[in-house]
Amino acid sequence: MDARWTLKRSARRASRSPALSRAVGLMERAARPVSDVLPILTYHRVDEPERSPELYPGLIGATPAEFAEQMQFLSSRYRPLSLFELLAIRRGEAALPPRAVLVTFDDGYRSVAQHAWPIMQRHGVPLTLFVPTAFPGDASRAFWWDRLWSALGREDTVVSTPLGDLPVRTPAERLSAYRRLRGHLKSLPHEPAMAIVDDLCRGSGAEPRPRSVLGWDELRRLAGEGVAIGSHSRTHPLLDKVTQAEAGAEIRESLRDLERELGPAPRVFAFPGGGVNSEAASVLEEEGVELAFLASRGLNDLGRPEWLRLRRINVGRSSGLTGIRLQLLPQWARIQRIRGRKVHVFLTRSGLGSRARHGRLGARPGTAARRDSGHIGDGKRGTR
Repeated sequence: MDARWTLKRSARRASRSPALSRAVGLMERAARPVSDVLPILTYHRVDEPERSPELYPGLIGATPAEFAEQMQFLSSRYRPLSLFELLAIRRGEAALPPRAVLVTFDDGYRSVAQHAWPIMQRHGVPLTLFVPTAFPGDASRAFWWDRLWSALGREDTVVSTPLGDLPVRTPAERLSAYRRLRGHLKSLPHEPAMAIVDDLCRGSGAEPRPRSVLGWDELRRLAGEGVAIGSHSRTHPLLDKVTQAEAGAEIRESLRDLERELGPAPRVFAFPGGGVNSEAASVLEEEGVELAFLASRGLNDLGRPEWLRLRRINVGRSSGLTGIRLQLLPQWARIQRIRGRKVHVFLTRSGLGSRARHGRLGARPGTAARRDSGHIGDGKRGTR
């Protein structure tokens, strides 16, 4: 049995443990508020796994019932923030409310409109949705991770892959093969990786059902109901696995697509799959992008904001409501601030502070905080 699968099952059971919930409750009652801290939650799908077996189930952050419980908690204990409010804060037109939290969805799966948005409306939680814009207008497109999952769906067989023959006879073997291949594909340049996915799909004859992603008419309806829709690139490559010119085109053309289909849209961007191209920040600035969102786990200190490197907490089913509560504790913000100050002091004393502030270093103030291992749940890099 795959060790990571076993670990996630254990984490899921632990997140539903009454003892852990009571312990988190004690920490919540003992916590002192921390000002200017913004947690951002990110989901991908809200669904029952058996409803779409051809789609990779690891991107289901919650079932509809679990999601309703989570949104009820956020609306009663926190101040759900809209993207438009965050943009006003970014422009200096407003202050961050106490206990603010932003909820985002990536990829634009149909389950967002079918399940997530109605629940969020019911609880008064604004939705920010990031869409890879080549998908809504092309019903034949499917995400590569879903295509890979479908290609491994043949039972009682072994699949020939670049990593050798991998058994997929049982659900555990299929999941293990998927994860091994996914890790290999994400290490390759984008085009060779996609060629491997194409070969595997041809060999299996399996493809996900079309229209797993919302179309433009549906997105226009959501925008009309108050959903903030932003760019998630055009074709969802890891931007550090394409050329700089291709990464720039992915950003620019996706912004044009949104304006053409939806009219004036927020100038915001979410990096696909955690891949950050070193030159992307300059393209975002040239295009007037005001906010950009990473897949790196952590909270955001708006006292020292990095508006084009906002961190997010990915919600997986192993998190559960208790895991979300744990990750929203203000204690993590204090830890990040302490670590961030240490990095800032080091850079200043070594004469690197100015370079870091202007983005000419790979590490920026607060980078150490991104390595915080105190959170539980599914990291974005580990979900696809």
